[in-house]
Parts: sequence; structure tokens; C-alpha cells
Amino acid sequence: MKAALYRTTGDAAEVIRLEDVERPEPGAGEVRVRLHVSGVNPTDWKARTGATPRPIQGFQIPHHDGAGEIDAVGEGVPEERLGERVWVWLAAAGRPWGTAAQWTVVPAAQATPLPAGASYELGACLGVPALTAHRCLFADGPLSGRDVLVTGGAGAVGHFAIELARWGGARVAATVSGEAKAELARRAGADLVVNYREPGAQAELRRFSSRFARIVEVNLAANLQMDLGLAGPDTVVVAYAADLEDPVLPVRACMSVNLVMRFVLLYGVARPALEEAAAVVHRALADNAVTELPIVRFPLDRCAEAQEAVRSGVTGKVVLEIP
Repeated sequence: MKAALYRTTGDAAEVIRLEDVERPEPGAGEVRVRLHVSGVNPTDWKARTGATPRPIQGFQIPHHDGAGEIDAVGEGVPEERLGERVWVWLAAAGRPWGTAAQWTVVPAAQATPLPAGASYELGACLGVPALTAHRCLFADGPLSGRDVLVTGGAGAVGHFAIELARWGGARVAATVSGEAKAELARRAGADLVVNYREPGAQAELRRFSSRFARIVEVNLAANLQMDLGLAGPDTVVVAYAADLEDPVLPVRACMSVNLVMRFVLLYGVARPALEEAAAVVHRALADNAVTELPIVRFPLDRCAEAQEAVRSGVTGKVVLEIP
């Protein structure tokens, strides 16, 4: 099969190569998926550069997320799953078979059914960002009737956080850096969208809610003071991204509002919680509550360029089209 892969970490153009490798076979409890689309996330280029070191066993096919059809099942997996349209998540976590290839093999639970009305592009966009958004929102209880703030509302996690929070019954405010991104957050369903660079942004958010139940935080170092101004007893600030600068925690201010802080990295989330998150995202998808971001397409043989596009912060969701 054709696969984009690397055998050592480094710059994308230097280490990623399109090669022919043997098609994997599913083991017990696994399925093989013939992929149509591979989704690219920041975690993918970080692993490839060595910024988040992981062992490479011979080669690594990158990318956790993708969508396609199950074409083979291992022992213990019902044959009824053959031909099923699925979205794949965390395919490359501790395994060489990422989704930047014509086939991947994953544990059966990591191939979640894709409803008939959902495109392969949408399926490949879920995975890491949608499961992260779910964890940020629902790990601390239901949201019906609560207020949620999503910082970075035009990013992939932000996009799904807005949609899942609205689907869960919350009112949602989002922050963005410009009008084009504001339109994306509005299309996702945010009740209020604020440009954080404009004067009075925090006051506008404060008028929207006297206390946010959740603050889904993309940049804790930059936004912590703003978050504290929007928090109250038991507000949960959930950070899912790490910047070069670590925040200095103002302990007294955090104590004063009885703040709760949570940090999310999918690799450390327990398997039952991940499977529950995938099931919830599936239900939201079936309810047509989850939509695509603008899609930026690359062919498989331009995997290095696709990763660099994500690294540069391109607006929209980058995917590889699998031949």
C-alpha cells in the first residue's frame, strides 16, 4: 500500500517520504479500514519533529484521524462490521499505522460508525479535536442551562466545543482574533462572538454571563487574567494546548473565586472515557449537530506540506486525500 511515513524525527520535507509498505492485517479485536481521508492535527507535526517524543519501531505513519470503510475484521469482531463507514481516532497512538496511508488497523472501538449523511471529510475532522472538546466540556458534568466560554472559537477544538456545548444545552460565547474567524464561530452556533483584541472584550463577555461554568482555554498563559475576571465559584477552566510560555498561577486570585482547573491531553485519558466521548460525538453527529470547518485539501504525496500548513496556523481543517 501507499503510505506517507518517517523513520526518524525532523523537518517535514526531510523525513516524510511516500513509500510502498505491506498492507497491515487486523489482529484479535481489531479492524482494518480502507481510508479515504486523513485529518491532520497539531499533535501530528509535534510528534514528527520530536517535540513530543515517542518511540519509532521501524517507521511511523503519521496522523490519528481518518475516515473510510472497514474491509477486514480480526478475531472477535462481528463480520457485520465489514463495509461499515467509520471515522477513526488515535490510530497512531503507540502504533505505527496512522491514517496517512491507504489502510490502517485499529482496535475495533476506535472505528466509530459514520452516519450516512456525514461526509468522509467530516469524519476525518473529528477524532482528536472533537474528543478533546468533549473532554473539556463534559468531564465535570452536564451543561444544560449553563454558560460556556470557548477561546479560539475558530480552531478545530473550538469549533467542536461550540457545537457540542450548544447541543448539550449551554449558551456559548467565543473569542476570536478577527472578522473572518468570527464568522466561523457564528456559523458553529456561538451566541456571542468577541474579538479579544478589541477594547472592552472582557466587559462584553461579562455582560453575557456573570459566571461561566466552563472556560475552554486554548492559551492559558495569555488569557488567565481574563478567565479569572469571568469566573466564579466552581468555574472550571480547561486548558488543552500548551504554549512556549507557562503561566504564573496567581494562587490568591484563584482561591478568591474558588476556581477549578483541568488540563486535557487525550493520550492520558482513560480508555472508557475516550470511548464514551466517541459515543457522544457519534450521537451529536447523528443529530446533525456537528459540522465541517472549511477544508484545506492536500494529496497523500504532499503530506509534508499538509503538516507545515497546520504548523503555520492555516484557517480551516487540513486533510489528506487518499488515492
